[in-house]
Amino acid sequence: MSLAQVRAATTTDVPEIARIQRETWRVAYAEFLGEQALAALDAPETEQHWTAAVEHPGTAVLVATEGEFTVGFCVAGKAPADEVASAAGELPEDAESVGLIATMLVEPRWGRRGHGGRLLGHAARELRELGAERGVSWVAQSDSASLAFYKRVGWHPDGTVRTLDTGEKTIRELRLTGSLAYLQLTS
Repeated sequence: MSLAQVRAATTTDVPEIARIQRETWRVAYAEFLGEQALAALDAPETEQHWTAAVEHPGTAVLVATEGEFTVGFCVAGKAPADEVASAAGELPEDAESVGLIATMLVEPRWGRRGHGGRLLGHAARELRELGAERGVSWVAQSDSASLAFYKRVGWHPDGTVRTLDTGEKTIRELRLTGSLAYLQLTS
């Protein structure tokens, strides 16, 4: 059995992060995003974007590995005000102690092996070290697998929604929130 781990990403992980994003979006999100958005993932700017994220101070980019394979990744950091504000633009009392799970993807062929839980556990630890007590993440309303994952760890929709325009389609996203205190690290 291969050893599964989570570690901080380095710039040498960027090609694999970009590949996982391309493959996962093509397999799991193609019908929601449209061809234009998927084609944009092949642009050289995609790897430049991920390099900037890995090098950005205050942002944790983590990769999940199984044996010699990189199988998923997560991006987390302190939540900007616009990510925690209500639809009316009002900030909650705990706005300064909210972390953001900006992206978490596990390549579908590696799903249901605990990688998502390990990534979220490590991201929660990183966010707690930054002073966060609660986390938020945005998930497409049509993404039943991700919604079920977050529900299993005790995160739920807080009633805030947003609509993203891909140029061809629109995606309705739900903001999920939950405590970072009880998310445990596994390997």
